[in-house]
Amino acid sequence: MEIILLERIEKLGGMGDVVNVKPGFARNFLLPQEKALRATKANLARFEAEREYLEARNAEAREQAAENGGDLDGKTFNVIRKAGETGILYGSVSSRDVAELVGGDVKRNMVVLEQPIKNLGLHTVKIKLHPEVSVSVIVNVARTEDEAERQLAGEDVIKTQMDSDRADAVEASAERAEIAAEMFEEGADGDFVAPESTPDAEPVSE
Repeated sequence: MEIILLERIEKLGGMGDVVNVKPGFARNFLLPQEKALRATKANLARFEAEREYLEARNAEAREQAAENGGDLDGKTFNVIRKAGETGILYGSVSSRDVAELVGGDVKRNMVVLEQPIKNLGLHTVKIKLHPEVSVSVIVNVARTEDEAERQLAGEDVIKTQMDSDRADAVEASAERAEIAAEMFEEGADGDFVAPESTPDAEPVSE
């Protein structure tokens, strides 16, 4: 289907371009969102008549988005989620979650997230405030506020936990070995008495 773009669309073209797109994409997204018009003679004439107004409106929206984005670009947002020992979330952080987290005029369709976030850590997420203005925010996914602060400081909390678990296991193993050695020494000194052997059971006569 041929359409006229009313704003810049990534990978398609800029305002005023006549491009071919799949009918479903046009009917379900571009036309309802007023991002394009069907490329008919009447609409081409209408666009040319309104071009100056549309360009001025787009420039104003772009400037406003750039102004808003200046305060948002590079900002960090903490998200507290439950997760397993390996850092995999019990659930995920979606584009809707990010939009609600950022707030303001940011809507779900502005959040560029190829797939939901499913693990702990710092995630850079792109937000398109305008077809020509994008910013990036940091989504800091952690299990607690303390972990969030440590991650922001550069710590790999999962590695720290694994190292701690490994150290605990080594310590527990050393304690068991020490107890076994003490029992062996007590037995050698005669203080440790082995349990008496149980006599063989007599066969049961029929």
